[in-house]
Amino acid sequence: MEIDFKHESKIRVRYGETDQMGYCYYGNYAQFFEVGRVEALRQFGMSYKEMEQQGIMLPVSDFQVKYFSPAFYDDELTIVTKLISLTGVRLEFHYDVISPTGKCISRASTVLVFVDKSTMRPTHPPIRFTELMKKYEKQA
Repeated sequence: MEIDFKHESKIRVRYGETDQMGYCYYGNYAQFFEVGRVEALRQFGMSYKEMEQQGIMLPVSDFQVKYFSPAFYDDELTIVTKLISLTGVRLEFHYDVISPTGKCISRASTVLVFVDKSTMRPTHPPIRFTELMKKYEKQA
């Protein structure tokens, strides 16, 4: 199922997140994407916490990132998170990190898998989640 859902989150680069060159350390971006993803799901209508309470986990199975230019200390970044598709047990997200000047400085994607917390095996998404998806299903 193709999905058309977008959410924006703001994150400010903290001093401790910069390296010796004054750039935001590249490893921090995965956490930025996680913030975007968690907040997008909350806005979507079903939080991570709610899924975990139902015995569902969403580990990342694939992560790809491309860096175009650096972020710096005290930059307020906009993390644009898009829910792209639900294919079986896989949920795909795309992210753009936008600088204070409006420039895309990084682009990434993740694939997460719905997993049963007790068996650690892939499982179908919660029914409520798939019902929410129908609201945002991309029309052909």
